[in-house]
Amino acid sequence: MKKKEEMKQKSKREKWLHVRLNQSEYEKIQTQFKATTCRKLSDFTRRKLLGQLLVGTFRNASIDSLTEELAQLKTELSAAGNNFNQAVKKLHTLSKIKEFEHWLISYELDRRALLRQVEKVSEHISKAAEKW
Repeated sequence: MKKKEEMKQKSKREKWLHVRLNQSEYEKIQTQFKATTCRKLSDFTRRKLLGQLLVGTFRNASIDSLTEELAQLKTELSAAGNNFNQAVKKLHTLSKIKEFEHWLISYELDRRALLRQVEKVSEHISKAAEKW
């Protein structure tokens, strides 16, 4: 965990660089940006300024669409998992009633399985997003 936090601190961007352009310069940058696989102008500009590799291939719109849908699915699955978790926590307050005890154990196992699946989907979506 500490390593992950250290990496976030190192990659945290706190400095701003302001550049004024005329319309022609701005249009040239926009044209160059649109010809790359960069999704954000700030990423494109940073890479260009730092002399990093820019991939200038055709972006597959269907992959972009799929990535957006998967990201939305990830959000919805996380929300469903959170709602399920809250419901189970509420039901745990009823654990004093004997007939709920068996049900609670069963659904606790289901909750854990659901959360594992949500985590797997989340990891796959993150890996796919990194590629595009």
